[in-house]
Amino acid sequence: MRAQYILSALPILGAHGARILQSNDDGWAELYIRSLNEALNEAGHDVVLSAPAENKSGSGSTDVEPSPRRQACQYDSCPANSGPIGTNATNTRLNWVNSFPVTSVRYGIDTIAPQFFNGEAPELVISGPNVGSNLFLQVPFSGTIGVAAYASHEAGIPTLAFSGASSGTLAFNTSPVPARSTVYAQLATQLTNAVLDAGAPYLPEDVFLNVNFPEVEGDCTDPVNFKWVLSRINPGLFSEQDVEWCGGTRLPTETSVINAGGCRISVSVGDATDKTTAPAAKQAVVLQKLSSMFTCMS
Repeated sequence: MRAQYILSALPILGAHGARILQSNDDGWAELYIRSLNEALNEAGHDVVLSAPAENKSGSGSTDVEPSPRRQACQYDSCPANSGPIGTNATNTRLNWVNSFPVTSVRYGIDTIAPQFFNGEAPELVISGPNVGSNLFLQVPFSGTIGVAAYASHEAGIPTLAFSGASSGTLAFNTSPVPARSTVYAQLATQLTNAVLDAGAPYLPEDVFLNVNFPEVEGDCTDPVNFKWVLSRINPGLFSEQDVEWCGGTRLPTETSVINAGGCRISVSVGDATDKTTAPAAKQAVVLQKLSSMFTCMS
């Protein structure tokens, strides 16, 4: 399934094509990030990718200056002895950094993206989709979330972090492209467009959205069957109340949303300073912007 097909079902972007920087922790040549790259470009966005040269899952917020590449990149996507950073020979908007996810997004923000954005910063950073979920206890160790926390807190750029429960790494040139990669790309583009269409500032300060997709299987192979649920990252046993929604002031945890099935997508408002759930006031801003998308658990 090509992006031209999947995007026919997407809402039309109303405001403008945005300057978007992509990164991940699974590597620049992983299929999920490339499928989303294609979908975002087809939606009219101005997209640059800067991600690790190889899979760096589980590296959290580690940030180390890149070193010269001695071996070929992931899936032989760059030759050996290629230096500390590099680019795709036929598409210079696709870039790799021989270090960790946070380093790759830092280089993307400071060095790589401004070359394509006329010296301007990205308007939005998108991390993932990660191959596998990033729920609760996984969040602090996730490079996908590390990218989101850095971009939002250190660089002040609103960030969306996507993860998909359908796992199994795949090369960028896998053919035919499996449904899980195209469905995740379509859903991620749908939320991206909704955030942008709601207007700037796109998210509150020091906030990222942690978005987890369920497995693409059974009824959950048609994007129209998915439901978006506002959630929280960690249990709220001793936390302040959440935003009032669906008749209560305690949002479901993202883990409970995914475990409930029914093609539900969890959308947690994350605090970029500590990777936990953001306070109710910031949840309320996100809810106001995206309320038309969200459904209740019951």
